[in-house]
Amino acid sequence: MNTEQKIKAIVSALEDIKAKDITVLDTSKLTAMFERMVIASGDSNRQTRALANHVHDKMKEAGVYVGNMEGEETGEWVLLDLGDVIVHVMQPAVRALYNLEELWSAGAAARTKSVPAPTHKTDA
Repeated sequence: MNTEQKIKAIVSALEDIKAKDITVLDTSKLTAMFERMVIASGDSNRQTRALANHVHDKMKEAGVYVGNMEGEETGEWVLLDLGDVIVHVMQPAVRALYNLEELWSAGAAARTKSVPAPTHKTDA
């Protein structure tokens, strides 16, 4: 399963359990650790855990690498490692606090911004 197919399957699994505000970020030019980041919101601890577990199960059924899952204890922010895709399922207040979309977008903007070459003054 390629990355785009994996993203479609992840988004579908999140939609199955009514995730809100699903966002997919292309991080391939920002880090070598993963290519995409999926961020979604759930209304309660129970829903965030259920969303992450559903994605975990659907990916495993599809034969996709499924790494660690973090944050299940509290359910405020559950992170799922799928190799080239990282999934964050967060409650709205936590998502607003950490604002991953803006953080990673700022990184992309900073990376693409051209920095002028330093100028050297010489005494004539």
